[in-house]
Amino acid sequence: MENKMEEKHPLRALGIDGSGAENTSSKGLLMARAGLGKTAILVQFALDCMLRGNSVLHVAIGEGVDKTREWYNDMLATITEGEKLEDIPGIMQRRMIMTFKESAFSKALLEERLNDLVEQDIFHPECLIIDGYDFAENDRDAVAELCSYMTERGLKMIWFSAVSHRDDERKSESGVPAPGHKVEDLFENILLIRPQGEEISLDILKSESTVVDAGASLKLDPSTMLLKKG
Repeated sequence: MENKMEEKHPLRALGIDGSGAENTSSKGLLMARAGLGKTAILVQFALDCMLRGNSVLHVAIGEGVDKTREWYNDMLATITEGEKLEDIPGIMQRRMIMTFKESAFSKALLEERLNDLVEQDIFHPECLIIDGYDFAENDRDAVAELCSYMTERGLKMIWFSAVSHRDDERKSESGVPAPGHKVEDLFENILLIRPQGEEISLDILKSESTVVDAGASLKLDPSTMLLKKG
């Protein structure tokens, strides 16, 4: 079952490998305006890591456990045309959801809770999703410190989501829009979900560990947030 799912996984087209080479850590930033499907894409990255045999810690900031779990069930059912996460042996044990209130999240608190999980031998994450991190309220140093801490833990893959705003015209010299414009060097991969009329594109703004070159744009199915074939 898992092998068949891997073959059908839509984001494999990006070539982002969650298996992780020894002593390497790939960090990614996914940006979009509010409500455009950031969580759906991050969940697809997480599912791909899980299908490769890695354990994933999904940190949901400002979102509850039940809602986050629904994202996994819905995305998996879409990818597999009806299968539920609970129906696939071994997958559920590779994921843990950790929630924080928006006002309560900090690197120190995440470190404390993560250390508890590892020291008590409850869960040993290899990949990390941080959905809902407030880049507007945290400066570059805070982001760099969090990225460094996660790299030091030996995580193979780390993905953040960030909210972009239509009226914020700030950009880096290479064209990465706010809020990624001040932190682009901290990430190997930067993606932007962008509406184009009735279509949605996934723009590859930076690509150091994907098979898709920076500057490319892939089409997403607006109803499922899966990559369109062809």
